[in-house]
Amino acid sequence: MQVQRVVLNSRPGKDGTPVPENFRLEETTLAPELKDGEVLVRTLYLSVDPYMRCRMNEDTGAEYLTPWQLSECVDGGGVGVVESSRCPTCAEGDVVTSFNWPWQTHAVMAGSGLQKVDSQLVDGHLSYFLGAVGITGLTALLGIREKGYVTKGANQTMVISGAAGACGSIAGQIGRLDGCVRVVGICGSEDKCKALVEDLGFSAAINYRQEDVAARLKESCPAGIDVYFDNVGGAISDTVIAQMNNGGHVILCGQISQYNKDVPYPPPLSEETQENLQSKNITRERFMVLNYMSKVDAALFELSQWVKSAQIKVLETVVNGIENMGAAFCSMMKGGNIGKQIIKISA
Repeated sequence: MQVQRVVLNSRPGKDGTPVPENFRLEETTLAPELKDGEVLVRTLYLSVDPYMRCRMNEDTGAEYLTPWQLSECVDGGGVGVVESSRCPTCAEGDVVTSFNWPWQTHAVMAGSGLQKVDSQLVDGHLSYFLGAVGITGLTALLGIREKGYVTKGANQTMVISGAAGACGSIAGQIGRLDGCVRVVGICGSEDKCKALVEDLGFSAAINYRQEDVAARLKESCPAGIDVYFDNVGGAISDTVIAQMNNGGHVILCGQISQYNKDVPYPPPLSEETQENLQSKNITRERFMVLNYMSKVDAALFELSQWVKSAQIKVLETVVNGIENMGAAFCSMMKGGNIGKQIIKISA
């Protein structure tokens, strides 16, 4: 069988910014015979996510992330359908997902590494298994529950940076559902601000490219900030932390503004921000969803109920075709997406 795949063509240059030419589309052949335990899958959807920028480096800077190898097939979150199987746990027609799905139109995979999913959980929107009812939704929900200390009736204000991205757009809605009285998003365009307030029910949205973030935070968060869901790091995070209340909580989810720089993860903070955290007794601990796998099944069920009842609205930016994987990844890293960036590989 002839299939198309995407390999890592080169690592990012000196300035660290990824370009579509870092990826290369190739034709390859799959052996027709499956071995015991293997399945042939047809890829339906693939995901591109900020953490993948770290995998483009020879050293990812994170012990739980393996680097992509030059001239080898790239992998990440994917969902597809089983076309043939020699694995007892996977039958033809099953919808399956994996964190380590090769960027190929078809692939032979070990059935033991695939998770079977029920399309009813997402009302048939199978791409949601890569976002709202997948690792992205889990990161938002468990991040808030484990590190945010949101309490109903406590009159709390939450701020989310990268708020129109895959994780931020879900996190803000969960913050509201869990009891925050004000949820304020920071993002990079007027269209995104509009989507946050009008579609997702945020209290306010701040365009960091055009507005004075500190002044708008004061205006939007009159009682200060209690919980900060941090997806971006850098100067925006310094500005938010400066306005946080005593005993506040930072959910350290991502630092996308720093990923193209040669700095450790999480990147070092300025002295002023460290002083703010200490003097106000603000918690800021790294959050990794992989540390909470025992809570995943219940959390996915809760997310699916919210999505099906439209209490959580899902935003996606969908690009068609495996040949556009590299361009979609680079666009996402520059904030070109609203909601989850998805690549549709086949119907």
